[in-house]
Amino acid sequence: MKKINAILILLSFSIVFWAQQTKKLSLEDVISGGKNYRQFIPEYKKYNFRGNSDNVVWIKPDSILQVQANNTFTHVLSLNEVNDVLKANELNPLKSLWGVKWVDYEKIWFDNGNAIIVLNIDARKVETAISYPKGSLEKHYNLKANALAYVYHDSLFVADENNESILIEEGNENVKIGTSVHRNEFGIHNGIFWSPNGESLAFYRKDESMVTDYPMVNINERVASLENIKYPMAGMKSHHVIIGVYNFKSNDKVYLNTGEPKEKYLTNVTWDNTGNQVLVAELNRGQNHMVLNKYDAQTGKMLESLFEEKSDQWVEPESPALFIPESNRFIWQSERDGFNHLYIYDISRGFVKQLTKGNWVVTDVLGFDSSAKYLFFESTKDQGVLNRHIFKVALSSGKITRITQVQGVHHSVLSHDGSKIIDMYSNVNTPRVIQVVDTKKKKANNLLNAKNPFEQYNIGKIVMDTIKSADGVTDLYTRMILPPNFDKSKKYPVVVYVYGGPHAQLVKNSWLGSARLWQLYMAQQGYIAFTLDNRGTPDRGCDFEKVIHRQLGEKECEDQMEGVKYLKQFPYVDVDRIGVHGWSFGGFMTINLMEKYPDIFKVGVSGGPVTDWKYYEIMYGERYMDMPEENEEGYKQSNLNLRTKELEGRLLVIHGAIDPTVVWQHSLYFIEQCIKTDKQVDYFVYPRHKHNVLGEDRVHLMQKVTNYFNDFL
Repeated sequence: MKKINAILILLSFSIVFWAQQTKKLSLEDVISGGKNYRQFIPEYKKYNFRGNSDNVVWIKPDSILQVQANNTFTHVLSLNEVNDVLKANELNPLKSLWGVKWVDYEKIWFDNGNAIIVLNIDARKVETAISYPKGSLEKHYNLKANALAYVYHDSLFVADENNESILIEEGNENVKIGTSVHRNEFGIHNGIFWSPNGESLAFYRKDESMVTDYPMVNINERVASLENIKYPMAGMKSHHVIIGVYNFKSNDKVYLNTGEPKEKYLTNVTWDNTGNQVLVAELNRGQNHMVLNKYDAQTGKMLESLFEEKSDQWVEPESPALFIPESNRFIWQSERDGFNHLYIYDISRGFVKQLTKGNWVVTDVLGFDSSAKYLFFESTKDQGVLNRHIFKVALSSGKITRITQVQGVHHSVLSHDGSKIIDMYSNVNTPRVIQVVDTKKKKANNLLNAKNPFEQYNIGKIVMDTIKSADGVTDLYTRMILPPNFDKSKKYPVVVYVYGGPHAQLVKNSWLGSARLWQLYMAQQGYIAFTLDNRGTPDRGCDFEKVIHRQLGEKECEDQMEGVKYLKQFPYVDVDRIGVHGWSFGGFMTINLMEKYPDIFKVGVSGGPVTDWKYYEIMYGERYMDMPEENEEGYKQSNLNLRTKELEGRLLVIHGAIDPTVVWQHSLYFIEQCIKTDKQVDYFVYPRHKHNVLGEDRVHLMQKVTNYFNDFL
């Protein structure tokens, strides 16, 4: 077994010190929605760059202050001053300054709840006020056009600075215009795309008329009423998407000729720098063949296919092309060599070169410097998947330089000229640091060193470690939280918190090892809280992530059992009292583990579980499992409803009755099968909650989860 590195070993000292304190946590302290939850989140201050300068401002709810060289502050603007100007212009007041964005050094813009406002700070003057109807969605303001695109009653409108609105495209109950498509997979977050020059607007048009209605019930009516949603299940009909382009100068509207078949995914929509061409990553329904196509924005004609990517498992484009300023070249992110890396393409000449390479992944791209000589990015390079660092790469030579130095998870904002980053990081021992870093000299100026919010509390020791996966060769990372006042001569029950699916890494070298605060609470209650990231989780490369293809729940469970073997080596682990809890994919994993290993897991709490992947939506489900008719054996193996007779321990299943992600049918059908196999299972429903229980009711949820382990483990 490979032991943890030196920076993590330091944790032993800090946690032992905490254990000498006496205060205990409550669920109100550790659960979002709880009365005291915010005081246990490390202090945060919102810093940003002022316009296109490298001047740093601190944006507070009630004021904006500029940071000076000696870390003193000068006043820029107050909320009262903003609202005085708005009142003088008969505009609604602003509740907080946190949402303001910079136009340039002297101007900000913001949404005050019924209009987009551009305010000149120096002149204390409203320069633009573009109103929109109450209930509008997908509001997208463009500075160059000085116009607002928005969706109202399923239709797309654009309003200019004179508050004159143009109807671009009309939608209806089955046709949605300008909204996100493909259920927000493939990095899609919106449905409106302004051209760089502000002269044109691209937008999604989604036709759901062929998609099956799925029933949701509103129990708050005198007689419960039906609220249908569109839900395309694996193997069934998907919605059809096309992309429109509206030109404000010519008042013309065209649709890109994306052609047949209609059941495909149109993703990563990008304008070139001229505003004349649109790039679209087009992915087949099977999600194993992607083509990046170039379209004429004036005619909608497909000009050429720039390149294609294929995979025996899946292709998942999640990042639009990023054009180099004032250039025909763009950056493309791809996993084609087994790891997510950066490639340079020319929009006319095609492939130029691979910019980054190695057994590590790019996790985010920050942007270019003002001369477009360097691209700044975040990645797992140098110190592995537990950490994230900020780097810059020279576009000409490919030379990579690391900017951040301290181990941990770094997230940063780049100044317009690339001379500085505002870097926020944490590690297992460090709650939060915010600093300004010179990207050439790498010198850092600290703006915030957050205090440990648990200084006075009785918190247990956190142990990070590395074990081997079930294949015997792959490293897996674990986190174990021991009870306060730990006594190695005693035996402790274990609660395994699991997710285990794509797009979620639970163990990192960030504050508390990325542990959920509830796990600290459970350790305080006398449990060992354990988590392992199995194969199939992200940012480890294709071999690690794609081993789950067509067999969800198999390799993941094998690796989780390696975690159990790891636990069993410790004499203080009570092997007869191991429980497991997870939500969504973690809910699927919870039941899966209890069915596969009934002699190991004595108690489980499964939230919002997928119990049969044929009931899940096509975009996610078919990526990992293919269609049901293409993978009958895989769907059968992963079907929890077929194995209820294997259950032996105590199982609580929890579901939101109006869950639009993992529909209620999953757990209802599972319970029906438990009845048929004469298995007693506990069940709890949150009638008006969706895929998770949020807000104040979340404390109720986690009290129920905690009680279940207290009662039966």
